[in-house]
Amino acid sequence: MATLGELGHGGAPSHLPRVAYFEPAAVNIPPFRPGEVVTLDLRRALSILRRRMGLFVVVALVVMAAVATITLLTPPQYRATAQVMLNRRNVNVTNINDVLSAGPPDSTAVDTEVEILRSPLLAQHVVRSLKLDRDREFNPRVTAAAAPLSRKQFEAVVAGVRKNLSISRSGLTYVIDVGFKSRNPAKAATIANEFARLYLAQQIENKVQATQQAAGWLNGQLQQLRGQLTADETAVQQFKIANNLMSAEGATLAEREISTYNQSLAQATAQVAEDDARLNTARRQLARGSTGDDVGEALNSPTIQKLKEQRADASRKLASLRTNFQDAYPDVKKARNELADIDAQITAETGRVISNLDARAQVSQRRAAAVASSVGGAKGHLAENSRASVHLSELERNAQASRALYESYLARYKETSSKVGLAEADARLVSEAADPSKLSSPNVPLNLVLGAALAAAAGLGAVGLAQMLESGLATSADIEKRFNLRYLGAIPALASAAKRGKKRAKLAPTDFIVERPFSSFSEAFRSLVASIVHGTGSDVVKTVAVTSALPGEGKTTTAICLGRAAALQGYRVVIVDCDLRRRSLQRIVGKPVGVGLLEVIAGQAELDQAIVRDTPTTADILPLGDAPTSLKDVFGSAAMDRLLLDLKSRYDLVVLDTAPVVPVADARVLAQKADFVVMVARWRTTPYQAIQGALRLLSGNNVRIGGMVLNQVDMEQQVRHGYGDVAHYFNAYRKYYLE
Repeated sequence: MATLGELGHGGAPSHLPRVAYFEPAAVNIPPFRPGEVVTLDLRRALSILRRRMGLFVVVALVVMAAVATITLLTPPQYRATAQVMLNRRNVNVTNINDVLSAGPPDSTAVDTEVEILRSPLLAQHVVRSLKLDRDREFNPRVTAAAAPLSRKQFEAVVAGVRKNLSISRSGLTYVIDVGFKSRNPAKAATIANEFARLYLAQQIENKVQATQQAAGWLNGQLQQLRGQLTADETAVQQFKIANNLMSAEGATLAEREISTYNQSLAQATAQVAEDDARLNTARRQLARGSTGDDVGEALNSPTIQKLKEQRADASRKLASLRTNFQDAYPDVKKARNELADIDAQITAETGRVISNLDARAQVSQRRAAAVASSVGGAKGHLAENSRASVHLSELERNAQASRALYESYLARYKETSSKVGLAEADARLVSEAADPSKLSSPNVPLNLVLGAALAAAAGLGAVGLAQMLESGLATSADIEKRFNLRYLGAIPALASAAKRGKKRAKLAPTDFIVERPFSSFSEAFRSLVASIVHGTGSDVVKTVAVTSALPGEGKTTTAICLGRAAALQGYRVVIVDCDLRRRSLQRIVGKPVGVGLLEVIAGQAELDQAIVRDTPTTADILPLGDAPTSLKDVFGSAAMDRLLLDLKSRYDLVVLDTAPVVPVADARVLAQKADFVVMVARWRTTPYQAIQGALRLLSGNNVRIGGMVLNQVDMEQQVRHGYGDVAHYFNAYRKYYLE
């Protein structure tokens, strides 16, 4: 068997999968394989666009008209823009932190503020502030004596206001554009400024409310903390009183008592040492033979000092008398007695001084012993106080913690209360919206440009959709790619095949091929004959079955023209009418047919009796007679096989005009008996699904599908739009035809 790649000029391109020729044909729609490179054939795309230019223009005009209508019907609007900038730094008049503190804004914070400006709540405030619910632009149903709006109606007004509002961040800055569109330029500026003003006012109000709420909460906490602090301090004082832990100047009474006792004990001990030292010194001096006048304590005695003065006077007097008188002289004796008396007084006074020192030393010792005893008692009390101080320290720590917490809350409460009148917004108005002088919408030039782009896109989409929905076959590539069948040629429609400027005679296609043998129409059938007879390699084709998927494809006309074209070329040809329901060849015969194909098969007539000569050519016709159609399997009988063998022995080419494949089973039977099956499809009309179904029905054993013919091709359109098909170049070789 020869393959499609071996069929010469009529075969499939080498890049297509090879399918054995004369083998049972199967519908082959090549699947997409991963890794394949899908390329865009620009010429084919342009060809499709030219072919469907009418659809493209209609859709584009409809879209453009719709855009223009919408643009004309859109009421003119003006857009005004105010600018608000978020504060990057906080300026504090006082060194007090805000309740609501805002740090330097980041991108997320800016986006958050943008959403706040878009919020329905802010829009509601603007509507109420400017009474926009009484504005006909936003509430067309408003009247002079209109009743208050319902909640739903008010929300509709708010939605209308928000629809005209545009909030956007200016690039990557901290500036936010607050835009508003309105039919009135002054109104647009007023509403944009009101949005900005209320946004800033809302920030201040939120801060004030938050500060007041915080102050109220802090005040409530202070009341509780004040009570707790009082209770803790009372517990400390009561515990001190109960445990004698009263203190002054940072020390307890016991500690101060011990400190006093220690000081007294030290003084008493020092006094004892001093008194003992004086006493011992005086005694040692007396023990060494002193008269006492040189004892330290005696020296300090005023009495002894006076007696010493008297003794000095008496000594001088005695010395003076001795210079003049003898010791026995009465005055000398008297003076000596006075001196002795004074010395005795000094000695007595010295004894009293020593006795005094002894008494003082004893007193000091007893006093020191008493103070030491008091210190011991105080230390016992201090030990008891120390044990009680452990719990006292805990109570004092609780009291101190309560006081510290109370003081911190009190300070924060005072700070918060002072911030109520100092609240400021975290943003500021950079520029107010001015009355716009130019329309913002509709933007006629932009709308026209976008409309043109949309119209072109819609037109291309419609063309693409129409192309995808198109189920007919237009070029040889459609046949080869979709069904992997050999493309046998295109049969032009007579009106499109005539030369430009010439009027075609009103001839039937079957007569035109005889009357105009050098026309492009006739040449198409000669090419078909060549593809059948000479395009099969070494295989001899005698029997050709001409069929189609559906009725009305022009298969009978194709079969007749094929037979006549072959006869004109000198072939012995017989055309057999195998369509039991139509019996179309009777019209070609032009006279009543008494004996036909069925009678020959049934043995009721001889073949020569049934054959009729096609008078315009040398072809023979084996028509169907007037006998009623039988339900018997006429074409599957042995008699039909014998008839075909007889016809093949007499003729070079036997053309079988069969019934359509899909509605009638006869074509499937005859296809198995033919050497070559020609599928006829009407150009851009026959759905490829129908052809696909017909090929599946013919895919039995021994069905030799030779290829497919496109019938009634409009050559003028194929020249303009049939890129990828040989008929696309029809104008280039048209001059070779006489008609």
